[in-house]
Amino acid sequence: MYWKLALFLQSLNNILKAVLLKKIPETMGFRILIGLVFFSLLFFGEITMTFSFKQGSNRNLPSSEFTPLSHKITNELSDNETTSDIDSIMNEFITGKEIKGASVAIAKNGRLIYAKGFGYADEEKQIITEPKNLFRIASVSKLITGVAIMKLYEEGRLNLEDRVFGPKGILNDSMFLHYTDKLIEKITIRQLLAHKGGWNSRKSDPIFNSLYIAKKMGVPPPATLDHIISYQLKESLAFTPGTTYNYSNFGYAVLGKIIEKITGMDYEGYIQFAILHPLGIYDMHIGSSFYDNKLPHEVKYYELENTPDCYAYDGSGELVPLPYGGNNIELLGAAGGWIASAPELLKLIISVDGFESKADILSDRTIDMMTHTEKVRGNILGWRGTDGYGTWWRTGTLAGTSALVMRHKNDISWVVLLNTTTKNKSKIHNEISRTMFKALRSVETWPETDLFALN
Repeated sequence: MYWKLALFLQSLNNILKAVLLKKIPETMGFRILIGLVFFSLLFFGEITMTFSFKQGSNRNLPSSEFTPLSHKITNELSDNETTSDIDSIMNEFITGKEIKGASVAIAKNGRLIYAKGFGYADEEKQIITEPKNLFRIASVSKLITGVAIMKLYEEGRLNLEDRVFGPKGILNDSMFLHYTDKLIEKITIRQLLAHKGGWNSRKSDPIFNSLYIAKKMGVPPPATLDHIISYQLKESLAFTPGTTYNYSNFGYAVLGKIIEKITGMDYEGYIQFAILHPLGIYDMHIGSSFYDNKLPHEVKYYELENTPDCYAYDGSGELVPLPYGGNNIELLGAAGGWIASAPELLKLIISVDGFESKADILSDRTIDMMTHTEKVRGNILGWRGTDGYGTWWRTGTLAGTSALVMRHKNDISWVVLLNTTTKNKSKIHNEISRTMFKALRSVETWPETDLFALN
C-alpha cells in the first residue's frame, strides 16, 4: 500500500512543480490533477475494502458480499455416483489411521470438481467436517511466501540475487548489522527460497526456540522475529551460503520480513491484499496459537493419546497441549503459520500451476523457475519437491495437523488437510499420496460441475 501511496504523492508533487515552473499549462495540469484524484479515490476505496477484512473481532468478514467460496460449499454438493469410491476410500483411510477429521479438494482443468470433509472438525462437540473448515497448513505456508516473493520479483521490486543482510542488504536495519560471520553478507533471496542460506536447522531451529532466545537476549518472552534474527546473526553459519541444502524455517521467516520491508505492509496483510483477495480467496489467515483464539470454523487439533503437555511458548510457565501453545503459530507466519480451507487453498494452487485452463498470477517463466530442478536438489523455490515429470508437491506438518498439496501433469491438483497427529507421522504424507492415487484411479468419469463458480 505505502509504495503506491508514495508513487501517487510523488506524481502529484511533480505536476504541481511543473505548473508552478510553467513547464505545462495550468489547464493541462488541472486535468491531470483531476485524473489523479479520480485514481486516488478508486485506489483508496480498494484499500479500504481490502483492509476492512482486518477489522472487528477475530477478523470476521464484515458482510455477505464477501462470503468466502468455501462457506458456499457443502459436503452434499460433491455427492456424485462417479466419485462415490473417493468417499469410501477416504473414510477407510481416516478410520484406519485414527484421524479425527480431514478435508479433501480436487480440481481438474481448472474446475473444482470435488470438495468434502470427513470425520469430525471437533469430535467432542460432534461437529462434522465440512469444506468451510479451516486447518493449519504448516509448511505449505512456505509456498505462499514463495509465490509472494516471486510476484515482487516480477514487479521489479526485488531481485532474487539481492543480498539480504549487511549495509547494502535489504534488511540493513541497525538491529541486524551486528554479526561476526562476514559470510552473512553473501546470503541472497534465492538462497533463502532454496533452503541454502547457510544455517544448520538439524542443530537447532531458532523459530522453535523463542523462549531460550528471549532468555539469552534478556528480553521478555516470547522473543519476536526481530529478536530471533538478531540472535541468529550473531551465530556463525554452518555452510557457505548457496553451497548446501538444509531445510530452514528460519530462512522463510526472514523472507516474510523481506516482504514487509519491500512492501511497507505487514506480511499477512500484503498476502491477502496482493494475492488472495484478487483471486476471490477471503478466508485464509495467519492462525493463532491457543485454542481460545482460534478462528470461526477452524478445526480442533488432536495429538496422540498420552502425549505429555509442554511449557507454553509465551513464558507463562503454564503446561499446555502441544497443539495449543507449544508452538508460536504467529511467529511461524511466513514459514508455517497459515490456516486455510481445502477449496480456497486449492484455488491458490491452480493460480500457479502453469496450466492454461485457468490464468496464472505468475508468468510461465517464473513458475518454471520455482519448479525446475535441473536434477540438483535445492533448486526448487517454495515447493517441497518435483519429480521432473510434471508432478509438484508441498507438505506441511505441525502438532495436530498435516497438509499435502499436489499438482499432476494431467491438470489434476488436490489438497488434503488433517487435524490429527498420526502414529507414523513421519510417513503420513506418503500414505496420503497413496490414498489419493487410489482415489483418483477409482474415477472413470469426472463431474462436469465447477464448484469454484459458486464464488
